[in-house]
Amino acid sequence: MHTTGDQYLVKKINKAIVVDAIRNHSPLSRAQLSEMTGLNKGTVSTLVGELIEEQLVHEIGLGRSSGGRKPVMLVFNRSAGYAVGVDIGVKYLIAVLTDLDGQIVAERQVELERHEREQVVAVLTAAVRALIADAPTSPYGIVGAGVGVPGIVDDKGTVLFAPNLEWEDVDLQGILQDEFGFPFVVDNEANAGALGELHYGAGREAADIVYLSVSTGIGAGIVIGKQLMKGASGFSGEIGHTTIETNGRKCRCGNKGCWEQYASERAILEMAKPLGVERFGRLLELAQQESPDALRLFHDVGESLGVGIANIVNTFNPELILIGNQMSRAEKWLRSSVERVVAQRSLPYHRKQVQIRFASLGMHSTVLGAAYRAISAFFTKDRVW
Repeated sequence: MHTTGDQYLVKKINKAIVVDAIRNHSPLSRAQLSEMTGLNKGTVSTLVGELIEEQLVHEIGLGRSSGGRKPVMLVFNRSAGYAVGVDIGVKYLIAVLTDLDGQIVAERQVELERHEREQVVAVLTAAVRALIADAPTSPYGIVGAGVGVPGIVDDKGTVLFAPNLEWEDVDLQGILQDEFGFPFVVDNEANAGALGELHYGAGREAADIVYLSVSTGIGAGIVIGKQLMKGASGFSGEIGHTTIETNGRKCRCGNKGCWEQYASERAILEMAKPLGVERFGRLLELAQQESPDALRLFHDVGESLGVGIANIVNTFNPELILIGNQMSRAEKWLRSSVERVVAQRSLPYHRKQVQIRFASLGMHSTVLGAAYRAISAFFTKDRVW
């Protein structure tokens, strides 16, 4: 049914504006809200009253006076409900419970030894159930959940192709919604990571960002004008499968010479086999102990990362490039070689303003971005666009 332009529609629009202002800028007085939103004081007062009744807004006492009576200040009630965020990695699963402001309340981390759909879904559902049990009592309970997956995901939450998990055509969103009964949003994990950094991490002050999730593979979440760019079919960001060697190493995607064959966690562990190292954490320990072999491997992978990042700089001319996921743990040994190669290979005009940083949320970029998707869906379910 189409919504017509009546008073109810206008009220919904105005209420959404007020909610967003309080979420993003509280504490605020009613007068400040009126000035910020352009709505008259009577309208603001009525809408705030409703939001207080709905337990989404609290009054916290008096603020400073600007000449008259001291105003009553309003804050967003971030504990009105909770969201779940999940990051399905190739070797791990991380799940968090957050409040409506993205603050982590509880967390579960599990190693994944098998990748069969049934096995991973069982681990995921167990983690989500544990977080639900940890959730404090609240007016809205669990408002929804978001899941990041290392693969191509359509707009209905079906994982079309995840080569590193060996998944094809898995209706993950449908499976989870049937299991739990509340809304799930499933997306590519790099897209979720980009949203996490954009709203809660190192990208909060930037408008044009390329977030690189560098783990077993490499994915990219691309943000332009603070909006996630997903491409015509919603499948953008498979940057790890760009070719950097014409007749290079065979990739699981079927191509040869893909970037992730030279610059990912899997790539460095393949190179570390002669050292008897099978875990990325052990390689980090060796680097911390200044092992020449480990330092050389990080130097080589840093150079390969730099080659791909230079291509990103030349192609997108972004404001900020963030290196996230597992490789963010190796910043100390990667940064110099990445920056040197980018300086050598990118165009001077393009690299002049770009910043290359490591994700400030570390391994939590994706789970927080996934939780943000669920929170955003909760606040926009009745919104008129």
